[in-house]
Amino acid sequence: MKSMEARRNELLANAASAAATAARALGLGDDFAEQIGAAVADTLAEDWGGQTIYFPQDASFKLSPREREILNAHRNGATVPGLAKRYRMSEQGIRKLLARANFRDRNLNQMSLFRTAP
Repeated sequence: MKSMEARRNELLANAASAAATAARALGLGDDFAEQIGAAVADTLAEDWGGQTIYFPQDASFKLSPREREILNAHRNGATVPGLAKRYRMSEQGIRKLLARANFRDRNLNQMSLFRTAP
């Protein structure tokens, strides 16, 4: 079993890496992405240090307003290249965002039988 210190360091390193990867996917350069990752890890350590946190196995974030906006635009016919230009992201970043959105909200692709007209 890993020590608490080892698990903490692994969590913070993972958070830094995930934030840096997300920043790169949004089109930021490596230097900025790494700085953002380090800042996220530092903030987590400062704000949550000393706390015991439990993450259930099926925990996932809800969609952010920006993600929901991009997803709705795509569902209404916007193309990936068009969304990339509009939101100043790479096409790969848009595709990753759409894939993440489907994972976070499994009901997005299912039409309701009782959907009302807008």
